[in-house]
Amino acid sequence: MAFQQYLAEEVALDHADGLVARREALRRLALLGLGVPAASALLAACGGDGGSSGGGGGGGTRRMSFVVANISLNFASEMANGGRYAADDVGGIDLKVVGPPTTDGPAEVQLFQNATTTAPDGAVVENLAPQLFTRPYAQAVAKGVPIVALDTVPLPGSNVELYVGNDNYELGVQLATETIRRLPANASGTVVLGVPNPGVPVLDFRAKGIKDTFAEKLPKVTVKGPFQTFSDPGQSYNAWSSQVRANRNALAFLGVGDADSYSLARLKKQTGGRFLTAGFDLDAKTLEAVKDGTNFVTISPEHYLKGYIAMRLLAEAVKDGKELPKGWFKEPGLVVDAKNVDEIIKRQQSDAGRRAWLQDEIAKIFADTSSYLQPLTEAR
Repeated sequence: MAFQQYLAEEVALDHADGLVARREALRRLALLGLGVPAASALLAACGGDGGSSGGGGGGGTRRMSFVVANISLNFASEMANGGRYAADDVGGIDLKVVGPPTTDGPAEVQLFQNATTTAPDGAVVENLAPQLFTRPYAQAVAKGVPIVALDTVPLPGSNVELYVGNDNYELGVQLATETIRRLPANASGTVVLGVPNPGVPVLDFRAKGIKDTFAEKLPKVTVKGPFQTFSDPGQSYNAWSSQVRANRNALAFLGVGDADSYSLARLKKQTGGRFLTAGFDLDAKTLEAVKDGTNFVTISPEHYLKGYIAMRLLAEAVKDGKELPKGWFKEPGLVVDAKNVDEIIKRQQSDAGRRAWLQDEIAKIFADTSSYLQPLTEAR
C-alpha cells in the first residue's frame, strides 16, 4: 500500500514536471529494488506522460479546481456553487470542487496539491490556514498553475498575486453598528464576542471592527473576547453555551462566523434570553432565525458572488491566454434583516434563484473590474 501511494506521487510529479521528473521517478523506483524496465512499465501503466488538455489561449477544455476549507458548511458550498456558475458562464471548464468534510488545514493542503496535479489549468482556493498554504502556493505557481486566493489573504512568499475578498473590518463595523442601533443611546454592560478560528486574519479583522466600533460609539459597553467558538456546529454550540451561562446579563452575543449565527439562535430560544444575538452568513437556519426575530440581523459576505468573481477572473484569463489581474478584488457584503430577509430566503431556495438575483450585480462588476482592484497589501 505504501509503495502504491509512493508510485502515485511519482506519477503526479510526472504529469506536473515532465521528463525531468519522470527520469527522477525511475531512478528512485530503481533504488527501491525495481529495475528500470520494470519501473518504466509501471509508470506507463499508470498513465505515462499525460498532460493538460488546455493551457494558454485557444480552444479546448480547461481542467480547474475550486478548493475550500470545509465542504460541509454553508459558506463553502456558497462559494463553490458560485464558482460552478462562473465555469458554466465562461464555458469549456471542467471544474473539480474539493474540500475536507471538517475544517482541517493539512488535509486541505493535500487536496489542493492533488487538485493542481489532476486539474493543472488553475485553482481558486479558500482556506482558513494561510500559513500552511504559503509554500504549496509558491510551488504550484512555480509550476505554472494560476492561483486565485479567495476569502483568505495569501501571505508573503506565496507568490499568489490576486485575492478576491471582502473588507472584513468593515463587515465587523456593520454588525456592530446594527447592534448599537438596537441598544439604548447610553447603554452600559457587556457584549460577548466569538471567533470560530482565532488567527485567521479575515475573522480577526471582523472582530476588530466590532470592538473598535463599540469603543468609539458606546464606550460604556465592555466587549469581552473574542473567545474561540469553532466552525464545527457541535463545538460551536457547546462553546456558546458556556459563554451564555457565564454571562447571563450580557446585552448581546455576537459571532463572526457561519455556525455562530445558528448556535446563538438555538441558545436564545432554549434559554428564553432577552439578549441580542447575531452573526454571519446565509445558512437556512440563520435566515429562519432572522425571519422569526430570534437573531436581529445576519451579515452576508455574499460568498456565492465572491466565488463567481474569483472563478470567472481565473477562467477568462486562462482561456484568453492572459495574466491574471493583480491585487485585492474588493467585494461588498450585504446586511440581511427583517426588511429584506424574505427576498433573500427566496433567492437562496435554488441555484437558479441565486443566478437570477445576481445577474445585474455581475454585469455591473464585470463592466469595469479594474475599479474593484486595490493593492493586495491593503486587504483586510
